[in-house]
Amino acid sequence: MDPQLSPDSYSHQIKKETWKHTLLLSFQSLGVLYGQLSTAPLYVFGTIPAKDILSEETAYGLFSFIFWTLTIVSLLKYAFIVLKADDDGEGGTFALYSILCRHAKVGLLPSDRTANEVTHYEAGSPFKIKVESRARRAIAKHKSSHYLMLFLALFGSCMIIGDGVLTPALSVLSASKGLQRSLSDMSHIFSSSESRQESISKDFKRYVPVPSACVILLCLFMLQHYGTHKIGYMFAPIIIIWLFLISGVGIYNIFYWNHHIIYAISPVYMYKFIRNVHVSSWRSLGSIILCVAGSEAMFAHLGHFSRRSIKITFICLIYPVLVLCYAGQAAYISKNLHVEDFNHLSESVPRHIRHFFIVLSLLASAVGSQATITASFSIINQCLALGCFPRVKVIHTSDKINGQVYIPDINWLLMVLSLAVTIGFRDITKIGNATGLAVVSGMLVTTCLMSLVIALYWEKSLAESVCFLLLFGFIEASYVSACMLNFHKGAWYLVVLLMFSFTIMLAWHYGTMKKYEFDLQNKVSTEWLTDLSPGLGVSRVPGIGFIYTDIVMGIPAFFSHFITNLPAFHQVLIFVSFKSLPVPYVHPSRRYLIGRVGPKKYKIYRCVVRYGYCDRIRDTDDFEEQIIRSIGEFISLEENDLESLTSPEGRMIVVGKPSSSQDGNALIPMDDTISNMSPAGFANNETQVSQFNDISERGNGPVKRKKVRFMLPADSPKMRVSVREELQELVDARESGTAYFLGQSHLSVRDGSNFLKRFLIMTYSFCDKNCREPPVALNIPYAALVEVGMVYTI
Repeated sequence: MDPQLSPDSYSHQIKKETWKHTLLLSFQSLGVLYGQLSTAPLYVFGTIPAKDILSEETAYGLFSFIFWTLTIVSLLKYAFIVLKADDDGEGGTFALYSILCRHAKVGLLPSDRTANEVTHYEAGSPFKIKVESRARRAIAKHKSSHYLMLFLALFGSCMIIGDGVLTPALSVLSASKGLQRSLSDMSHIFSSSESRQESISKDFKRYVPVPSACVILLCLFMLQHYGTHKIGYMFAPIIIIWLFLISGVGIYNIFYWNHHIIYAISPVYMYKFIRNVHVSSWRSLGSIILCVAGSEAMFAHLGHFSRRSIKITFICLIYPVLVLCYAGQAAYISKNLHVEDFNHLSESVPRHIRHFFIVLSLLASAVGSQATITASFSIINQCLALGCFPRVKVIHTSDKINGQVYIPDINWLLMVLSLAVTIGFRDITKIGNATGLAVVSGMLVTTCLMSLVIALYWEKSLAESVCFLLLFGFIEASYVSACMLNFHKGAWYLVVLLMFSFTIMLAWHYGTMKKYEFDLQNKVSTEWLTDLSPGLGVSRVPGIGFIYTDIVMGIPAFFSHFITNLPAFHQVLIFVSFKSLPVPYVHPSRRYLIGRVGPKKYKIYRCVVRYGYCDRIRDTDDFEEQIIRSIGEFISLEENDLESLTSPEGRMIVVGKPSSSQDGNALIPMDDTISNMSPAGFANNETQVSQFNDISERGNGPVKRKKVRFMLPADSPKMRVSVREELQELVDARESGTAYFLGQSHLSVRDGSNFLKRFLIMTYSFCDKNCREPPVALNIPYAALVEVGMVYTI
């Protein structure tokens, strides 16, 4: 990939990090990324029914499965292989999908050939597809493979979101169960009557865990607005103390109870377990897979941290600590099968530190949920940028690492669903069954997409790709079969979450794609506006008109509808299109593509704004000023680009983020604060004035905005007279006022359409009405906004 496409202030800072920066990121990752892996011992053995652990030999077999699952899946697959498949510093399911979109032509995002040619146009474009192999040609030819990959990407994203709902409930409730047992022990001390002890113990089991878990969950989700950076600093010390504690307890249990547990590392014990397997013992493997819960987060959080910091922390600290902890717990279980709740971690802790352990486990469990919550934010941000999720507010919590985001709406939704799971199930076994299915399903999706990346992007042999798929796919498919045996014991809830989230994603993608196809089919030619409109009596009024549209060629249907009913438009028109590219970032110097619509005398321009799925371009307050300055730079550069003067529409120039124009070829900005007291552009139009009055009557006072005014540079022999005149017209139009045109679409379904199509369009329409406004409309004064309604019959 061309390095200029990555922002110099984001991912490249991480890639060229010093050891000091690596250690700092490693410290932060402990509080955000590895919380789930570190707290998994709270519920791995605990979610296995005690009646399924029949003998010492069973404990040996379960530990052998844990050791080799951690080694093969977490260490080999993720730490050594998958982390290398980053998308310019970004990870996760959609990062793999975006790589395949670029290098295997499998993208189904709303686009057409003309749009691709325009948005990908530039000399030496990094978007050129590699030399096509037979596999690439086969995949590009069969449309069904494109839908399959999109399905995998959406399915994997839904699994991460489901994990974000279930893991907080599971980890916090597991720690609360330890609190329940601790308080129950205290009741035995202060109560002399055995009947009284039993009554108090039952009360603690009934009332203590759920309320305490709910309080912790509320506090956890309320902390999310502080962002990954601050939360990492707050939570990392807790995880460090927790890791030292569980590793120390593990070593103590190994030497005190059963040091022969070390022999269970041998795969022979897995073979013995499988040889004597039956339904109940195979079902217990659905809990064993929870030992690698959080491994997917290592890849998904690449945008928050760096590959080196993630890898070093896992190999040098997390992996050996977890092996010691699970070995110690298995050693305790093998010798204490007669003890009540012997399979819970708190029971294996020495009594003189048990109360301290309980308090720390409550704090660590809250931290353990952080990885899945932030992973949900990251994956939804990617889905949002690629047109697969309804519009929600995204807050970037770091100026240096652009992948660190917080989404308030999703945060509160996850909180409500987690509380519902906690209160509804009240049983860590049932919640663990659903969580295990979410974890292993997400891993299986990553394995499938990763095998395609190995063959199509890394250009390895087909044998290597197939070996990767068969090795890890077989292991994960085996765990899926174990989890499905628990479908009626809690795993069904994940299916409900999957249907809910997948329906929303699929409906939004389908509606967005159909809306775009409708725009393409109903657009009018440029000649209609430039040649035929004078015959319709269309007049030009002072000012600049911004027309926001999804298409990058021709005139959108809603604007032609507006001109037909109100025959007037501004002396300067700018058609603005946002185009998401399947890359995480687009460098500011290559963000804007500027071109003309029609002959030069009409002063009609087109601006295509390219952005990656992790960029925050739409949230900037000075977006209008950036476009004006980019067009000014385009006008000055155009004279030297003879091809753009003689070519038809579609020839565009890549314009960088303009500087303060010290070279004298662009507009010079001057800050000024004004009050938008009157409608922009159509000041004398009765309809617009009426609209403004209606807004004022609803109580919207004048909006104070910072407006950047422009002036031309001093006379220079390098600047032609025609260029200076056009720049002056642009400045004068800006001073006259600005209006913004948005199409307001209303989708309807044709008569006779099937039920699925009707359901998807209805779901899209509902989400469109109830989600956030389009980003371009958020900072536009109401008096200057013109929304043109259109009915789209799909």
